[in-house]
Amino acid sequence: MVGPISEAEREAGNRKIKLVLLAIVTATPPLIALQLDPSPIQLLAAAGAGFGLGLVVVWYLGRLAAEFAGSGPRRPRR
Repeated sequence: MVGPISEAEREAGNRKIKLVLLAIVTATPPLIALQLDPSPIQLLAAAGAGFGLGLVVVWYLGRLAAEFAGSGPRRPRR
């Protein structure tokens, strides 16, 4: 029978999920920009914007997941 996963396995799995999500969000704007025949500078700008957006999305979803799990800081309801 399989027991519950350890905290180290949970953290490793969460890290992989965050990296995959970050990679997907980072890759999307440059791929969309390729349809418009961008210059290399524009392609790098799209990649940078995608990376920044990916960091924000991963940070937000991490906070949201922590709130649902009850392990994060709770804000009082208004």
